[in-house]
Amino acid sequence: MNILKRAKAPTPKFFKVLRNIGLVLAAVGGTILTAPIALPIVVGTIGGYLAVAGGVLTAVSQITTSNEDVPISSNGMGASNTKV
Repeated sequence: MNILKRAKAPTPKFFKVLRNIGLVLAAVGGTILTAPIALPIVVGTIGGYLAVAGGVLTAVSQITTSNEDVPISSNGMGASNTKV
């Protein structure tokens, strides 16, 4: 299953919740980074980490699918060896 099929496949409920949390973290981090006032360096650093963590959490949660959606191959690795 390639990345495009995984992104379009249904996402389990738990990972939908995690995706939404990741979106909120990325939004909060982006807001802190683009604040129009001067903030301490520590706060800016935390904002950067929140934005990155939120982006990674969102991306990983979006491409996660349930086991029923992944084809099982003969080698047990979860991917097919045949070309379509």
